[in-house]
Amino acid sequence: MNPDDEEPVTLWHNPRCSKSRGALALLTEHGVEPEVVRYLDTHPDRAALEDVLRRLGTDDPRAILRTGEKAYRERGLAGADRDTLLDAMAEDPSLIERPIVIAGDRAVLGRPPERVLELLATPPRADG
Repeated sequence: MNPDDEEPVTLWHNPRCSKSRGALALLTEHGVEPEVVRYLDTHPDRAALEDVLRRLGTDDPRAILRTGEKAYRERGLAGADRDTLLDAMAEDPSLIERPIVIAGDRAVLGRPPERVLELLATPPRADG
């Protein structure tokens, strides 16, 4: 990917997370300077969550849900429906898995961080 003609890249980032730091390092090593969004400080709203799911190619919020979080258990989200999960993530972004890297109409969950390289190497979808 040529850094001069690439799509803007956004990283939903938590600097305390080693996976998130690793994804940022990989991006910069490949000449990509992403817009870094500290999503715990700037909460994505429900529309942003829906948009990320679409870019990930899924409709299932569990694809980006941190099921090991205390808030997940406290809110009783194990059997929750889609709307409840999206509302919970919008209210408490600690429930959102990280890092998420967005480029154009595509996104990847950077777990492991090397997954961000898939996004950089893959041309945009024709159906986007």
